Amino acid sequence: MEEREEEMNAGLLLRMGEEEEEECKLRKRVWIESKKLWRVAGPAIFSRVATYSMNVITQAFAGHLGDLELASMSIANNVIVGFTFGLLSLSALLSANPFNLSIS
Repeated sequence: MEEREEEMNAGLLLRMGEEEEEECKLRKRVWIESKKLWRVAGPAIFSRVATYSMNVITQAFAGHLGDLELASMSIANNVIVGFTFGLLSLSALLSANPFNLSIS
């Protein structure tokens, strides 16, 4: 509460030293927030890259075996990825609507 009153009573123009100090505080806050975001998003990014890399490498090896093996591997990957995407979409829909409201 006191911080809000101080903000309301603060002058609009800052002295030269205060302006540099505010810029340092802003940089520090941005850095802290960025670290928090990367802590959450980093593993998800790594997981996504690893999954797609595994699919590409698997298809490359299946392509060396023959055309039939490559085709079967491609179909299998598409079915698995499609099924996974469907489950993710369903879970996102259900978690976004916990009170069973109609979605139009």
